[in-house]
Amino acid sequence: MPIVSIDHVQLAMPTGKEPEAKAFYEDLLGIPEVQKPPNLAKRGGAWFEKGKLKVHLGVEADFRPARKAHPALIVEGLPALVARLRESGVSIVDDDPLPGYFRVYVSDPFGNRIELMEPTDGKQ
Repeated sequence: MPIVSIDHVQLAMPTGKEPEAKAFYEDLLGIPEVQKPPNLAKRGGAWFEKGKLKVHLGVEADFRPARKAHPALIVEGLPALVARLRESGVSIVDDDPLPGYFRVYVSDPFGNRIELMEPTDGKQ
């Protein structure tokens, strides 16, 4: 049976930092928070989803940020998002060009690396 898609990406976060997760993922990146099922909500963390895009954050007791492994999120209007992130004090890291994309890296409030990409050819 072939694998056909990814349902969600899960990143780790420290205990009790859900407000910071919401401020970054929902308020800055524009991915709305959704309620976790009650049996999973008791574990902490937060889920952010918009259509097929799903980023879940789970609490990890001995949390260490993912500084190399990362999700790459496709963005519409990346220059405007970069400006908004900079205005909010988020550090933007440029990388070597990748043909067909404008892309940057940011870290979430916990140090997890996130790649933000916008196709320059208009295809998604």
